[in-house]
Amino acid sequence: MKISGVDIRPGNILEYEKGIWKVAKTQHTQPGKGGAFMQVEMKNLIDGRKTNVRFRSADTVERVRLDTKDFQFLYAEGEDLVFMDVETYDQITLPRDLLGDAAAFLQDGMTVLLEMYDERPISVELPETVEATIVEADAVVKGQTASSSYKPAVLDNGVRILVPPHIESGTRIVVDVYERTYVGKAG
Repeated sequence: MKISGVDIRPGNILEYEKGIWKVAKTQHTQPGKGGAFMQVEMKNLIDGRKTNVRFRSADTVERVRLDTKDFQFLYAEGEDLVFMDVETYDQITLPRDLLGDAAAFLQDGMTVLLEMYDERPISVELPETVEATIVEADAVVKGQTASSSYKPAVLDNGVRILVPPHIESGTRIVVDVYERTYVGKAG
């Protein structure tokens, strides 16, 4: 589907210069002289390159719809991750770097969303939040003000985050996967 250059929004998937790009940021600019344009920051979903492109309102670009499918995480094998299609039970092996930093939050049996383009997986989306256990939490420093009293802690997957002072080692908490922040205690 063709869209105008000024209709591009963050999150759109575009076909541009024979590549598949995900729009990260957009900024509409109307200079004093000349026509308005959209400054677009994009990331290539195949090779990870980033680029900034200016699109004028007269420019058109192809917007791509990705197929999405639920897969279940089975296990890690070195630098590869093995997933299973929840409908057909077919298994697929993907490189760990396709998930980026979010790979640390994968848990056995977790359902993830695979985005596919031409039957080829190009991104894996984890749930927004996951539960994790604190394995190590620093002691609270006496006299610290309440407004900034978050302390460092280590999760059972090795990820370091900041938690409120009342959270102790052994506590199950909810963590935002992509922001790597404390959300709350696990219910």
